[in-house]
Amino acid sequence: MPRVVAVIPQWNRRDLLLSLLQSLAAQTRPFDEIVVADNGSTDDSALVASRAGARVLLLGQNLGFAAAVNRAIEASPADWIAILNNDVTLEPDWLAQLLTWASAHPANSDFAPQFATGKILRAGDSKTLDGSFDEICASACACRCGAGKRDAPVWNEPCPIRMAPMTAALFRRELFSEVGPLDERFGSYLEDVDFGVRCALLGRRGIYVPSAVAHHRGSSTLGKWNHSTVFLLARNQVLLARKYFHGQPLWPILVGQLLWGWIAFRHGAGRAYLKGKLAGLRSSVVAPVSIGDKDTKQLREVATAGEARIRSLGRQTGLDSYWRAYFWLSRR
Repeated sequence: MPRVVAVIPQWNRRDLLLSLLQSLAAQTRPFDEIVVADNGSTDDSALVASRAGARVLLLGQNLGFAAAVNRAIEASPADWIAILNNDVTLEPDWLAQLLTWASAHPANSDFAPQFATGKILRAGDSKTLDGSFDEICASACACRCGAGKRDAPVWNEPCPIRMAPMTAALFRRELFSEVGPLDERFGSYLEDVDFGVRCALLGRRGIYVPSAVAHHRGSSTLGKWNHSTVFLLARNQVLLARKYFHGQPLWPILVGQLLWGWIAFRHGAGRAYLKGKLAGLRSSVVAPVSIGDKDTKQLREVATAGEARIRSLGRQTGLDSYWRAYFWLSRR
């Protein structure tokens, strides 16, 4: 039987962590170990985790989501790694469903999924999706497919995916050796998209399993339009573009990222957006990845396929104003 470890990056909000740990204890297929990487919480999160039987890594300060996940993976020998936000809870068969689908083919098979994720519903609203899987487009901006949509038959079909949101997802451990760890320079936000881009460039695929259900509160620690959140998202969008999209058409990148800024301004976070973009442009932390013509072509194909899937899902469930404007302005 494969060994599965749950990895939870934690920074305060002991109440959320406790709810998650209770849902892990109720899994029909138990986790072999639970590791909580505590990013210097000022409440008693570490004590709560320890009392629940988890192994606690005390990082001493807030190193960010990516660093916390990496430290936990390094300390956890396992066949599969489940990465979980502290503000999710899982249905009792979440792990059993993902393992069944992800293990349907031998690990060395061309068809073996390297990761798996399920349907993520908004906590307290079982009829609305928080998300499913991610796609990236030519703007270097990502789409959390299904976010804010009403649950519908289209979200109940298992399918291959290129990217899994690390809100709640399962990964083969060897994938991190092959693709590399999470890029800690991103800190928090879009580090999972960055990882997904690397998977896509290497041709590593996953599977979406709608019968594996998680519930997500979403941005519970800081808040969705908190200025720190907007700053990090705006900065990391630029870092992602600088890292992979050099040599790609500039117009879609400008359109996609400026449209997101328009939304941030509408939510009163315009200054944070501008600061984030400037920080991304000035940063010397993330340099372009040296990719050859083959990878450049493959990235363009990944982005084109991502946009096609976003439009296809939009035709079935409705495109929101951001994507309508993006496709119209970029003529894509």
